[in-house]
Amino acid sequence: MAAERRLPGWPGPGERIPAPPVPVPPGRGGVQHIPRPHGARAGGPPPWAGVPASDRRPTLAAVRGALAGLDPPVRSVRETLGAITRPAAVLAPLYDEHRAAMVVLTRRTWSLRSHRGEVSFPGGRVEPGETPADGALREAKEEIDLDPSAIEVIGELDHLATVASGSFIVPLVGALPGRPHTTPNPAEVDLVLHVPLAELLDPAIYREEIWTFPDGVDRRIFFFELVGDTLWGATAAMLRQLLGLVTGTLGRGDLDHF
Repeated sequence: MAAERRLPGWPGPGERIPAPPVPVPPGRGGVQHIPRPHGARAGGPPPWAGVPASDRRPTLAAVRGALAGLDPPVRSVRETLGAITRPAAVLAPLYDEHRAAMVVLTRRTWSLRSHRGEVSFPGGRVEPGETPADGALREAKEEIDLDPSAIEVIGELDHLATVASGSFIVPLVGALPGRPHTTPNPAEVDLVLHVPLAELLDPAIYREEIWTFPDGVDRRIFFFELVGDTLWGATAAMLRQLLGLVTGTLGRGDLDHF
């Protein structure tokens, strides 16, 4: 939007996007379009940087334990203002493989109108009469044919808003009994990814950037550099809070997304 409006500090239409302020690790990252502003600068390390490597291989039971007994999720500012009453909802599906938790993610197709090629959780707009859990499970079924009856919702992260959508998102965490059978809907999903939480907890693949937005406010943007893909933005913020809760390095209110 900044490019289309030719706002100062942001690349205009057809102008080359600046490179990241910290190089992407060799063999990592993808071709996702990152609309980085001029002057983007490096942020800090991941919250779990000081956690020993031996404690960065959580199981599904560890995730379940970390989410149990949490206070109610913090609502997004946009939600509390009451301007938007119907949310979107996403599902972070988790399962154990080789005694380590895995998360199911999707890469969106390049033919979509928005968020083309981005890595995200399955999810979408909650329909009238649905709860956020209903909507997230329905979308997971529609996008990757994930069986709703096999999913146990075990937690809810803080809600967040996004600049582009004008809505707010309810992130839910689901437990699966094992590696699921999935079939991507070619109209929406290019690829289903199965990523170990231990890989996401590797400090070497995590990056933060500080972007100055058109309103003059500095905001932190989070990145996880996978093999062949860059996971960033709202999905990265949700994953960061989930991983922080699991490692005991973040709590409620630490979503850190606008």
